[in-house]
Amino acid sequence: MGPDRFFKGIGMAFKRHQINRRVIDDLKNRSTIGMYFYMAVTIGVLCVDGFYKRHVLFSTVFLILMLLIAVFRISHYYLFDKMDKKYSRLNYGAFFTSVYATSLTWGMGFAYFMVQPEELSSKIIMLASTVGLNSGGVVAFIPSWRTSALYTVIMLMPAAVMMFYLGVYVTLGFLIILFIIYMMMIAFRGNREYWDALENEHLLKLKSDEIERISRVDVLTGLYNRRYFDEIFNIEWKSAGRNNTLLIIIIADIDYFKPINDIYGHLAGDAYLKKISELFAATFKRQTDFVARYGGEEFVFLLNDIDKDAAIALAEEVRYKTENMTLSHYNHRIQATISMGISACIPQTDDQKDHLFEKADKALYQAKNRGRNRVVFYDDGDKE
Repeated sequence: MGPDRFFKGIGMAFKRHQINRRVIDDLKNRSTIGMYFYMAVTIGVLCVDGFYKRHVLFSTVFLILMLLIAVFRISHYYLFDKMDKKYSRLNYGAFFTSVYATSLTWGMGFAYFMVQPEELSSKIIMLASTVGLNSGGVVAFIPSWRTSALYTVIMLMPAAVMMFYLGVYVTLGFLIILFIIYMMMIAFRGNREYWDALENEHLLKLKSDEIERISRVDVLTGLYNRRYFDEIFNIEWKSAGRNNTLLIIIIADIDYFKPINDIYGHLAGDAYLKKISELFAATFKRQTDFVARYGGEEFVFLLNDIDKDAAIALAEEVRYKTENMTLSHYNHRIQATISMGISACIPQTDDQKDHLFEKADKALYQAKNRGRNRVVFYDDGDKE
């Protein structure tokens, strides 16, 4: 597993105004609490001066509809996560439909109140309640400007239209239109600020991910570094122990690397390390393969879900490719070989972890002792 694959997606561009799960969660969290107020205010406006006694049918239908919508919205809030696993699109549709049903039902009730020939106290209370609920809703739905704008239009426009049509409170109707425009401007500005904040959060996460990547990656080769190898080694050791699977370590060392630096210079040595690191990453390319520069010209490979013979075959492939790899540096052709030591075990206790690494290191030492440019698998019975 190379750094490029591990951090795939870090550079993804931020998409504004895209309704995703994060935005939906914000909309739910900001708006659902308002349904408790809708239930309380509905009962309150119907009880002003005994309004419900003079308008029994309307009051009954209005109250039942608002209570049903409120109960649905609140229940849906708590059931959203369970439903989203299987019915994501339906889940989103139910949420937005219930939002518009809230504003439409209240809007029709508001229109009914405002065109009654009497009921002055009820109209004043209903007007004040509507302004308050509408303002709260517009702010709650700011993450989606379209939802916020439609919410205010659906709630307030029916009353304004009825006033103009019947010729009652025409001035108030104009004021309602102005209030709609004002609320839409508030929604637009708030929406822009919301998405600016979300984009800043996204950029901050990218920066944090980049810092994390840098802290885990060897600057020269682009492979993981020793510190991160130690972290992954602990994780993979515990995982292999739980699953009772074989864990394999390969330690590789470039043969006679110092003369490359001494003869051709450190820039040539760095170029060679970069090229051979690309070879490692291209050979150990499974998602579960872990490749790291352990220090200097030494590298380490951590493999799981693979048998001993397959690991040896991969090591031999790397050895063969390294032997035949040539680096052209100015007018020089640089070639080197590599020695590799392998050890494997099924983890049982934490004490074994250091021993596994030590065995691979001993196998590497044996490969060097036997003439270099070879792969040695550690054998407990080998005394060399």
